[in-house]
Amino acid sequence: MDSTPPPPHAPQPSPAPPPPGWENPAVRADRRLVELLQELRVLQTGVQIVFAFLLGVAFTPRFTELSDAQQNVYVATLLLTVLASAVLATPVALHRGLYRHPGKSRIVTVSARIAQAGLLLLACALTGAVLLVLDVVLGAAVAVPVTGLVALVFATLWFVLPWAVRRATAHDDRP
Repeated sequence: MDSTPPPPHAPQPSPAPPPPGWENPAVRADRRLVELLQELRVLQTGVQIVFAFLLGVAFTPRFTELSDAQQNVYVATLLLTVLASAVLATPVALHRGLYRHPGKSRIVTVSARIAQAGLLLLACALTGAVLLVLDVVLGAAVAVPVTGLVALVFATLWFVLPWAVRRATAHDDRP
């Protein structure tokens, strides 16, 4: 049996890979920021579509036939959409403005909170758009309760459900 050591230039066995799910804090912050920015890209498309719809509404011949209340809903919804767009783009601006900044985990935390505020604004804007359209098409008697249900769905799916899942899994150690 040959007991000569391998030549010094021979590839050395690589160390065992870390266990699944293990990340150091810097890698975790990078991954979380990339995930958040991807999610925001999807949301921005929806905001842009709603904004385009709202811009087009003002230039239709029927716009002048809207009641004062309907025009107020329109203006509020338009402004909520613009604010949602600005707030949802803020994490992207933070990422660009603080590129290679050492406090990435803090940037992720702040960006996630900003994204939650953007979701709230977007839910309000979409609810306002539903109210406006249903009021014009079906009248206020139908529009108000249906819009209330839409608002309840947004609140449940976007805010209550994540809170409930987070609370139910609080004992998990997973990042």
